[in-house]
Amino acid sequence: MDFRFNFIIDENENNEPDTHGKTDLLRSPKPQQEATEKSKHAGDGRADSSPRLRTGKEQDETPPEKQLCLKAAKEHDIPEDLNKTLENKVIETVSDLCYVKMSLVEMTCVGDADEEGIVSKSVSSHSDLIPGVYEGGLKIWECTFDLMDYLSAAGIQLGNKTVLDLGCGAGLLGIVALRGNAEQVHFQDYNSTVIDKITLPNVVANCANWGDGDNKHTSKPPPKRPRKATCSPDALRKCRFFSGEWSEVSRLLLSSNKPFSRYDIILTSETIYNPDYYSALHDMLSQLLDKNGRVFLASKVYYFGVGGGTYLFEKFIEERNVFKSSIVKTIDKGLQRCIMEIAFKDSS
Repeated sequence: MDFRFNFIIDENENNEPDTHGKTDLLRSPKPQQEATEKSKHAGDGRADSSPRLRTGKEQDETPPEKQLCLKAAKEHDIPEDLNKTLENKVIETVSDLCYVKMSLVEMTCVGDADEEGIVSKSVSSHSDLIPGVYEGGLKIWECTFDLMDYLSAAGIQLGNKTVLDLGCGAGLLGIVALRGNAEQVHFQDYNSTVIDKITLPNVVANCANWGDGDNKHTSKPPPKRPRKATCSPDALRKCRFFSGEWSEVSRLLLSSNKPFSRYDIILTSETIYNPDYYSALHDMLSQLLDKNGRVFLASKVYYFGVGGGTYLFEKFIEERNVFKSSIVKTIDKGLQRCIMEIAFKDSS
């Protein structure tokens, strides 16, 4: 798959990406020269796709207990009436993936439609991330496409695997796994609003486009405003959806009466921006990954304003002495980014 980072993801008459429109989903990197000059500090968050946190007085006013709270885990049911899932949604495409127009979702998430209030809080604080409140799921971050490219180029086999899209946001990585005939695909995001308003509709839209995971897709693009969902029940039965903080989601899965198999593959992108979360992430991976499973993690080398990044998380893994890790791809275009592969030290 060939993905680009500097276009609005939309359809035109030829069903090709519009390279001249606004970029309301992707935060495109700055030109190479500027990125190189700021490589030690990773530049401005909006321009380089790095998470943009509240700073100065705004951050000082955040109650410490809100940053440390554990958001309860919840499993989200797939609606019986799938048409309601896609109701009033605008469907956009990149390559052969479908997803809802996120900026429109943000506009319609007002009042009772956004029980968590993440849209209004994000707007009022001028922040793409509010620790413990909103963790960026309303945006598609650049490294998601890096990982999609890598999975395709490296020929990573997803067929008959149990897969977790961790910190899923739009759920594109999990949708790629569905298309690759994964046996089960679970989607997790911190915010329930993201799961209900974005992830679930995206999965429904793509199941309708592909059918029962058989890699078939129609030659005609899906309509911008789909009138009726024609999703394959078999494809949707492969999916489960969860919101909540990582340790709480782990607890829910491991204590549930529903059958649960540890994941063969965990896909995650832009989830190591904040070092405060490393312990919870590491614990979740160690609890939920199969003994011979693999994690594919995409991230920037350094996240300005938060302090996390590839090499810091690598060091954290080494100190814990549970996993082995390796950098399997480095992307030097714009701000430096990496794909990391992680497995248990005693795995085969």
